[in-house]
Amino acid sequence: MPGGTEPAATGRAGFALAALVALVVGVVIGLVAGPRVPAVVAPYLPIAVVAAIDAVFGGVRAFLDGIFDAKVFVVSFVFNVLVAALIVWLGDQLGVGTQLSTAIVVVLGIRIFGNAAALRRRLFGA
Repeated sequence: MPGGTEPAATGRAGFALAALVALVVGVVIGLVAGPRVPAVVAPYLPIAVVAAIDAVFGGVRAFLDGIFDAKVFVVSFVFNVLVAALIVWLGDQLGVGTQLSTAIVVVLGIRIFGNAAALRRRLFGA
């Protein structure tokens, strides 16, 4: 194209393909490497994963709505994980870690299912 710009549809498709390839490569590396989780961070890992899934679903929804911003996605991803881990740590310090972990999973689960419903409506019209 003149001026070195490409159509938006081609750029979005390339971005989606790159994200899919990165996901597959990450899963393969994880399966081959078999990482071990240190016991000190084990209580935080499930909450961090749920927070990360929430950010990814929000990012996919924004991408399909045409309002995706990579900077906002990265900040949201990191911030969600850090805040969730901080709340679990605070709960551990107060002796109510399990209850706060459950609360975080419920809140993030509601967000994940809300985004999943929006994605379903957007993709399948149902």
